[in-house]
Amino acid sequence: MQRRKFAREFKLEAVRLVRERGVTIAQAARDLDLHKNVLRKWVKEFVADPGHAFPGHGQMRPEQMMIRGIIVAPNAGGVDVLSARCFAKRLSCLAQPGTVAARLRR
Repeated sequence: MQRRKFAREFKLEAVRLVRERGVTIAQAARDLDLHKNVLRKWVKEFVADPGHAFPGHGQMRPEQMMIRGIIVAPNAGGVDVLSARCFAKRLSCLAQPGTVAARLRR
């Protein structure tokens, strides 16, 4: 049996049932054909960080990106997502003698 996947909108609506409409977790879970612990986890995740709840498969929250050493660096064309190693390499290149960054540090 394969694990079921739920869309972000479904999770948000399930959480709304519990938080805004006052339906108990047990009743909402029965109505939605979920285990109550799954719905309880969704509510807890939403309460902890409503803006970043349920980011989706393969998407990370900002704190997860920091833990994994991923740095989001703005550039002229948008945003670069860099590993910490790549970011350190770029910084070391900028600090080489003769570069603009090296002259600014003096």
